[in-house]
Amino acid sequence: MDMAELLEPFDRMLDAACPPAVVRAVEAAQGPSDAAAALWQEIAGSGFLDALVDEDHGGAGLSLGQIEPLIEALGARAVPLPVAETMVARALLARAGVTAPDGPIALASSAAQPVPCALVAGHALVDTGTKLLLCAMADLAPAATGVVHSLAARIGPAPQGTGLERPAGGLRPIAAVLRACLIAGAAARLCDMTTDHASQRVQFGKPIGRQQALQQMLAVMAEDMIACRIAAQLGAVQGIDVPLAVAATAKSTAAAAAARIAASAHAVHGAIGISEEYDLQLLSRRLHEWRMADGSEGYWNRLLGEARLGASEGSVDFVRGAIFV
Repeated sequence: MDMAELLEPFDRMLDAACPPAVVRAVEAAQGPSDAAAALWQEIAGSGFLDALVDEDHGGAGLSLGQIEPLIEALGARAVPLPVAETMVARALLARAGVTAPDGPIALASSAAQPVPCALVAGHALVDTGTKLLLCAMADLAPAATGVVHSLAARIGPAPQGTGLERPAGGLRPIAAVLRACLIAGAAARLCDMTTDHASQRVQFGKPIGRQQALQQMLAVMAEDMIACRIAAQLGAVQGIDVPLAVAATAKSTAAAAAARIAASAHAVHGAIGISEEYDLQLLSRRLHEWRMADGSEGYWNRLLGEARLGASEGSVDFVRGAIFV
């Protein structure tokens, strides 16, 4: 399949349905709202939610690697709904023969951490450590984190019930890869915004982008952005059952770069970057949230280090066998 044929209509749909004004409206509601319902209806009606569901269950039968550009597109627009998570959840549910509920589904890979977009999700796929449980979000008593405009929430214990088989390693590896893909998309948009601002903002008679120090900063931002994209693609190409070392590499690379990219973008923009009216903060806030979600770079670097120390082969062979599989 020509991915441009898939990405172009997806981009057009998101541009029309999810401008920054809609993002702000959904965030302001801090829960179910008319703005969130209208946005979800537009996305659900596009048919993209079943992209990962196999054809036998009525889906498109695409791989995670094939739809990785779509997830980047969601990140680039700061879409305030768990769209990528719902794609993965619907694929897992279909594989287990469970009918997916209507509405957005969040992925709760750990009860100890806030779940992104939990305040606007109707259900959550919860990893209990032994199985996955599909729970109504209301039964999990989501509590807002207190972070301004964040839609993440802490959840209570999942009620007991019939579940489905966990992927190898649980939900956290695949959730971490989704965060890496979202970070890659937001990073690309931030690079574009920052480069445009540097070329248009004039001080002392010339654009600030002509200053060598800013040119160096923009070059490092671009390097980090490309590193995020490569890491995300490396993780996504393994599919839903992503190996732990691959997920660790993808998330740790993207998460570490996310903080640098956000800092550089705000440094170039100056005070305007933190103003609520300016769109930059919509993306930089998400970079920090996605950086921490499902394990920060410190968490994944530790797991990756433990895997390397536990391997019998040398580092080069370990990378070849465990990461570039």
